Amino acid sequence: MIQKEFLSIFKDPRLRFIIVMGVIIQGALFGYAANYDLLEAPYAVVDQSHGQSSREVLSHLDGTGFFERKATVGNVEDAGRLVESGEVIFAVVFPSDFEDRVRGGREAAVQLLLDGRNPSIAGRAESYVTNIVMTCNAEHGIKSPAELVTRTWYNPNQMSRWNFLPSLIAMISFIQILMLSGMSVAKEREQGTFDQLLVTPLTQSEILAGKALAPMCVGIFQSTLLFLLARYWFDVPFNGSFFALMAVITVFSLSGTGFGLILSSIAKNMQQVLVYLLVFMMPLVLLSGVATPIHNMPDFLQYITYIDPLRFAVDAVRRIYLEGAALADVSFDFVPTICIAAATMPAAGWLFRNKAQ
Repeated sequence: MIQKEFLSIFKDPRLRFIIVMGVIIQGALFGYAANYDLLEAPYAVVDQSHGQSSREVLSHLDGTGFFERKATVGNVEDAGRLVESGEVIFAVVFPSDFEDRVRGGREAAVQLLLDGRNPSIAGRAESYVTNIVMTCNAEHGIKSPAELVTRTWYNPNQMSRWNFLPSLIAMISFIQILMLSGMSVAKEREQGTFDQLLVTPLTQSEILAGKALAPMCVGIFQSTLLFLLARYWFDVPFNGSFFALMAVITVFSLSGTGFGLILSSIAKNMQQVLVYLLVFMMPLVLLSGVATPIHNMPDFLQYITYIDPLRFAVDAVRRIYLEGAALADVSFDFVPTICIAAATMPAAGWLFRNKAQ
């Protein structure tokens, strides 16, 4: 049965392409395209003071390498139109009394007009400009009553791909496992071989186990490909144990296979499986914490995430990859995942026997 399932997967050249190249392409796209880093930030200037102090601030901005001055306009309205059209991310406005206030040792305000349609980029731009203004203040002997010194653990440069790529090790393989395991039984029904499968010497539990192992192996293989892509192509440092990472992926794959076999047992054909996957996949991914932190969700949604195996897989893989956590450190993630697997696999077996009868 295991051999049959592997042959069924790999005999189709299109499926072979999806299993290998699909993962590489998606990993590359997320690594390059899903990027919230502030690498290029076009901005506009409204300098109504025309003084030395405003020129110093602008020279610091232009000297960073990623702030690019697109336009210098005469009033706030023109700067607002540039922000509105998307030509610039933000505009810096120096009021007419800016130079006099700086020279007199008084508080001098610098206005930022930020494009809030991308709050992540806007927040980073605001932070960088604030740090530059504080640097200029220090050069003029103007110090704030308190100085904030920050240090970022596990991702010193706050690169978004360091957060996304370890999560993809769990997420993309989860999608593939659901698809392959979800189509296994439905495919037998659609091709008319389901009854022939039942008259083989294998028991129904053995048939189900054989159908579960092939998707799990494919998922582990894809996770390994994504790990190699993240580590050696995008140079995301790996601080943990490869054994611990594979242990998490294996247990997580078992729970994902259980979900897929349940869908496969319920569906009458592969088209229904695809519909079920579209319905369930998006909530599972959104509730996993890949894009947004779990603790930012409403309380009732946080409780729902406990039945999502992807939530615990993403958390465990991130901690092992970035923090160097051991298996004991991620034991909290193991327990719910094992419980989900212990519930979904018997449920899939019961549904399979019920459909067979």
